[in-house]
Amino acid sequence: MRCYAHRMRTRVTVTVDETALRAAEEAVTAGHARSVSAWVASAMIERARRDTLADVLADIRAELGPATEEETAWARSVLGL
Repeated sequence: MRCYAHRMRTRVTVTVDETALRAAEEAVTAGHARSVSAWVASAMIERARRDTLADVLADIRAELGPATEEETAWARSVLGL
């Protein structure tokens, strides 16, 4: 979250459901985020990272084919999944 504070920021308005808002507020209360805005920004960055990773994996699958069960098991163990 430290990086968030040093980047240019733009104010936006978003609509979220009550569950998402409570999760953000609880993260702030627990000290896991400095603000609801910081929590949302972090989630947006994480989503962008995952989307990029999904694109990379799709490219790998297109080039090499699907992973074998053994390869999948290895990846899950390395990633702690």
